[in-house]
Amino acid sequence: MVNLELYRVFYTVARCGSLTKAAEELYISQPAVSQAIKQLENQLGTPLFNRMHKGMELSAQGGELIFADIEKALQLLSGVEDRLSELKKSATGTLRIGASETIFQYVLADKIVEYHKLYPQVKIDLISDVSPKIIDCLKSDRCDIGFLNLPIEPDDGIRLTDSVALLDDVFVAGEAFAELKGKQLSVWDLQQYPLLLMEPHTIARAAVDHYAESLGVHFQPAVEVDSWGFMKKLVTEGMGIGCIPREYAMRRLKAGELFELNVTPAMPSRSVGLALPKNANMPFSLRAFINLFKKK
Repeated sequence: MVNLELYRVFYTVARCGSLTKAAEELYISQPAVSQAIKQLENQLGTPLFNRMHKGMELSAQGGELIFADIEKALQLLSGVEDRLSELKKSATGTLRIGASETIFQYVLADKIVEYHKLYPQVKIDLISDVSPKIIDCLKSDRCDIGFLNLPIEPDDGIRLTDSVALLDDVFVAGEAFAELKGKQLSVWDLQQYPLLLMEPHTIARAAVDHYAESLGVHFQPAVEVDSWGFMKKLVTEGMGIGCIPREYAMRRLKAGELFELNVTPAMPSRSVGLALPKNANMPFSLRAFINLFKKK
C-alpha cells in the first residue's frame, strides 16, 4: 500500500537538501524525517539519497529516477487539497491562541487582525498567560498554538517550530537620570543605580541574571515588577533604571520619555517562539495562521 506521507517527506528532503530544513518545513522532528526516508528506502529496496557532509543528495540509482514523477504526483494532490481548502475558508471553527499579554500586544496583534480579515468566520480565543502556563495549555489540549518567550527547557509535550520575533533587552532610564545620556557604562557601573527588573522565575529575569552573572555581577534590584507596562511607568517617573526589550519600549523611546543607556557589553538577543502540541492536528484554520508568519 502506498504511503503518501513517506513520499511527501522524500520530496521535501530532496527539495531542501537537508534533514533539518525538511523537518522545520514539515513540523516534525529530524529523527522522524530520517526514519521516514529509511522506511521508504526499505520499501523500494534502494538507497534514495547519498548522505553528504553538506546535506542530502539524490542517489543516481534511486532518488534521481523517481523525483520527477513524485513531484508531479504531489503537485496534482496539492491542487486537489487547494480546491478543498477553498471550501473550508468560509467554514466556522475556533482557533485558540496562547501567549503573554505583551506578546499579544507587540508581536501578534497585527497578525491576528490580518487573520480575522482573511477568515472572519473563524472564532479566535485568546489565552493570555506566562509561557509556562501556555505550555501547560498546549499539553492539555486547551490551546492550539502558543507563542513563548525563549529560551525554555526542553519539553517532550510540545514542538517548537519557528522563531517569530527577536527581542533585544536594553537598559533604559527617564529624565531623572539625564546625566547618563550618551555616557558609556559597564555592567558593573549599573550596580550604583536603583534597578527595576522583572519578578524572579520569569524568562526575562532569568535572561538578565544570566547575563550579569556571566560577567561576575549579581544584580540586586530596588524594585521587582510583574509587567512591562508597570516597569515603563516607574522608569519614566524616575524610580530607577529598567531592563526591557527595546521592541516593547519603542513608543516611549521615540517620544523621548525614555532613553536607552549605552551599556557594554550588550545583552544577547532572545526570541519569541511558535509552539504546537506534540501531536497537533493541522486543520486549515491553524495552518493558515502559521503561514502568516512565513510571509517575507
